[in-house]
Amino acid sequence: MGDDDKDDDKDDDKDDDKEDKKDTVADTAVPLNTSSDAILRRLEWTVIRRLDGLLQGDYRTLFRGAGLDLADLREYQHHDDVRHIDWNVTARLDSPHVRQFTEDRELTAWFLLDLSGSVDFGSDERTKRIVSAEFVAVLARVLTRHGNRVGAVLYGSEVDAVLPARGGRAHVLHLLQRMRNHVTPEASRETQLRDLLQRAAQIIPRRSMVFVVSDFISEPGWADAMARLAQRHEVLAVRLYDAAELALPDLGLVTLQDAETGEQLFLDTHDPAFRERFERIALERETELRDALARAGVDTLELATDRDLFDALLRFVDLRRQRSRINNGGLPAHLNLFSNKQAPAGAQGAAA
Repeated sequence: MGDDDKDDDKDDDKDDDKEDKKDTVADTAVPLNTSSDAILRRLEWTVIRRLDGLLQGDYRTLFRGAGLDLADLREYQHHDDVRHIDWNVTARLDSPHVRQFTEDRELTAWFLLDLSGSVDFGSDERTKRIVSAEFVAVLARVLTRHGNRVGAVLYGSEVDAVLPARGGRAHVLHLLQRMRNHVTPEASRETQLRDLLQRAAQIIPRRSMVFVVSDFISEPGWADAMARLAQRHEVLAVRLYDAAELALPDLGLVTLQDAETGEQLFLDTHDPAFRERFERIALERETELRDALARAGVDTLELATDRDLFDALLRFVDLRRQRSRINNGGLPAHLNLFSNKQAPAGAQGAAA
């Protein structure tokens, strides 16, 4: 981490100490019309500090770099990994030698952000776009505070902007500002999430951690593109949803409009049979979505507009620890992590 970033963090901590300590986690639901700096400061106080206390410095387990640098060569010893034997040196010296590596701890993370019309929906005060902004703010700040870099690809009805990966609090603020200022496209066509994933595969040069933040209300065909992206990168699907998308409340006669196509329907939500059909179709879509994510071979984190962000981050921590155990040759998650308790709702694991 550069000196400027460290100075920024020290100043931020001093300013945060002056905040009203009676703030609660419920205060994290900050409207997007609040300034980006105010949003980030509030989240730093109510969420990130709690996350620091939970992890107690264990960020190395959660965020691991992807690169390995050759550090040294030494003679082979019992229990060494035979895959690390340098056969050229072994032939020259007439005795087995193994390579020793140091791990590159710097991580580059990318946020692929679906900002299409459907993410502006919310049945209460918080929309899916607000939930997306809060999640991105917290994860981006946690990563940059520990010397990593974050980038983003913004999608409306097409890929609108690419923010190169950089570090520092100022870069996180710039990312939030771009999300706030992104204009929801006029009703034109349905989301093509495949375009976002294909563009990301072209512009992310080295192995990275990729967060696909979307409600996944999209034309089909994106699962194959996500699977190809996951072959090179570590991908986490962050699914945004609102409870009203799963079960329609009894609101009487209402006019509903598709936020992306502009199509309008006049509906009688008081009709029990209609609400039952709605729930059945919603359940079918849920099944199709989960099947598509499973085929893509990625982990999934679900974020609801009526749920607490910190609870969602706890599920993310569980997912990362689960993935770390699998990558290090530990027991599968269903035999280890949740052996004596039920897996947290909204956290799904699929072998990458």
